Amino acid sequence: MNLPQEFLSRMKERLGEEFPAFLQSYQTPPVKAIRVNTLKISREEFQKISPFTLIGNVPWEANGYLIDATKAGSDAYHFAGLYYSQEPSAMFPVSLLGVSEGERVLDLCAAPGGKATQIACALNGKGILIANEHDYTRCRILSENIERLGVRNAAAVNAEPSVLAERFPEYFDKILVDAPCSGEGMFRKDPFAAEQWSPALVRGCAYKQKEILTCAAQMLRKGGRLVYSTCTFSAEENEGQIESFIKSHPEFVLLQTRRLYPHEGCGEGQFAALLEKTEGGEGEVKRFPVKRAVQAERAFSDFSEEFLQGDRLEGDITTLSDGRMYLLPADMPVLGVRTLRFGLELGVWDGKTFKPAHALAASIKRSQCNRFLSLSREESEKYLRGETIGNDIPNGWCVVGIERFPLGLGKAVNGIIKNHFPKGLRKR
Repeated sequence: MNLPQEFLSRMKERLGEEFPAFLQSYQTPPVKAIRVNTLKISREEFQKISPFTLIGNVPWEANGYLIDATKAGSDAYHFAGLYYSQEPSAMFPVSLLGVSEGERVLDLCAAPGGKATQIACALNGKGILIANEHDYTRCRILSENIERLGVRNAAAVNAEPSVLAERFPEYFDKILVDAPCSGEGMFRKDPFAAEQWSPALVRGCAYKQKEILTCAAQMLRKGGRLVYSTCTFSAEENEGQIESFIKSHPEFVLLQTRRLYPHEGCGEGQFAALLEKTEGGEGEVKRFPVKRAVQAERAFSDFSEEFLQGDRLEGDITTLSDGRMYLLPADMPVLGVRTLRFGLELGVWDGKTFKPAHALAASIKRSQCNRFLSLSREESEKYLRGETIGNDIPNGWCVVGIERFPLGLGKAVNGIIKNHFPKGLRKR
């Protein structure tokens, strides 16, 4: 691998006698890892059915496992949202943040969603997660991953940090700023990142990071905690950034910093700093208004009688002007910015009939379904490619899954299961 010479000089000066080991790490392949989605399955259950050989644990994440596989995203369990393929050192910042159930949490730079869904697991369906990504295309990917992992208490929003700072003054208990950076920790995984690196890029990233951190500071309540993290090694973007921030924000105290390097054996590299806000207030944001639509809610109730069983879905239903219906978590705030999803999308009412959403199927358990079609691995591959499946279950909507884990929706019509797995998500 051709690494930039100035980058190597910087690292040699920083690491000293550890530099040869650091350089040698680039001769070995990246470490692969997954994180079990405990919203759908426990890590103990996953260990029994894992399609990969689990070769070790991620030290800082109880649900993270090192795996012996070259590609983890093509397995049916991935489509069922049982796990997230995530670089091991990328799991560290959320672990450091220490999220608890019921908190208000902001992931300010959230795409593609690894850390956001890790936060969602820690919240365990309670509290509120706002996952923001300023780039619309990347925000769509973020939204899809939130949906795939069955997260019900999150909003995926597309806004600049400065706009969010105006909407959410001193609102959040915890904030993660996984800042855009020069990506030095990704060189082994992404040679293109090494080609694009320059000292000017480092300086430009540091300037952007400062702006983002300033916005994050405005949104954290007194007593709240913030983790700033990057996947780069430069002091300008890491220790220098935190030192400058503390000087200009005396209401914050630095509790901990840590660096992870690829030659240490578990991941590509990460910097993370934990800060606490000791002064300030606790702001309030109005709750998201519930827009009632009697006919739509009656249609969903009728659908639920046939489709669901056991524990019913709890929360307020709101219906948008285009007929889309969402189940709101408790205390979902008014967002006021471009939003790709909020809460759980139930489906759409077109004025005559209710059509369920893929997100509904992705978020429920087999025990909640009246009609559940359990497929073998071979059959599930056909379903994920968009093929129809023969089965003699009664006509109507059903959940299609691999074994007991939902994959998506189907509609039984005279012995044929019409495929309603979203076209954009299908295997090719």
